Amino acid sequence: MARIIAYPNATNVSPDDCLIGTQKDSSGSYSSNPTKNFSVSSVVSAGRGYTCYTALISQSGVNNPTATEIQNKTGSTFTWLRTGPGTYTVTSSVNLNFTGGKTIVFLNYGNPSSDGLAPKWSITSDTIITITTQDETGVLDDDLLASGAFEIRIYS
Repeated sequence: MARIIAYPNATNVSPDDCLIGTQKDSSGSYSSNPTKNFSVSSVVSAGRGYTCYTALISQSGVNNPTATEIQNKTGSTFTWLRTGPGTYTVTSSVNLNFTGGKTIVFLNYGNPSSDGLAPKWSITSDTIITITTQDETGVLDDDLLASGAFEIRIYS
């Protein structure tokens, strides 16, 4: 077996790079060789404790919001709809169990041309989250999402 200090230090790490580790034998006997390769991305995901969907959201006029997806670790496709002035839904193509008490949404307006009250979110069902945007007087209003940060985290 090689000594760990005999290996050179990596200067760049990729999500596809592998780490050597020991996978716990579920029987507890360790009768087989439990040494395996693990991708860096799988180790990061396991340690994070949640899956996430992250996007930049924009909306104008009576149009549906548009999402520039940054990261999606949920295995789902998301659809955005405008359901009324200042009211939008994001729907998951699979049941992510948003109502399970382990879902958090982070949201801001980004860089809108006018200010409004803080955007709000609520869980509508296992697959739908509703977002509302309001002008500075509290009236539901469009045109406030301009590359706004949006993230759904579903904790395990």
